[in-house]
Amino acid sequence: MPIQDLAREDVVTTGPETPVPDVARMMDEETVGSVVVTEGDQPVGIITDRDLALRVVAESANPADHTAADVMSTDLHTATPDTGFYQAAEEMRANGIRRLPLCDDDGSLVGIITSDDLNELLADEHQELSTVLQAQRPSY
Repeated sequence: MPIQDLAREDVVTTGPETPVPDVARMMDEETVGSVVVTEGDQPVGIITDRDLALRVVAESANPADHTAADVMSTDLHTATPDTGFYQAAEEMRANGIRRLPLCDDDGSLVGIITSDDLNELLADEHQELSTVLQAQRPSY
């Protein structure tokens, strides 16, 4: 199954010059744990709630003195919409990441998939399998 079937197209994005307090407000208002930093349509980094905690709060830094570019992770791993479910999961595992932006052939951001999305799919599949097993099981 290609991950485009699971991915969300409504990615929360911001530019590199956005002040950190605005990034945190975006996360709160959009109820997300990450914001993809873009230049034009191209992703150049990602900021997670963990990045804010470790790079701002833990450092006792003044959030107003920093921009998205100061705190974003730049070792961005991406996938294409036709990447398979297992390949995406392996990419996340191998790189210790929980979010995988999707880019088209031109490198433009077209979606995002998270480990929560993958877990939700697995839960749905387990539920379906359970239904099959229950239907085939003799009554006790």
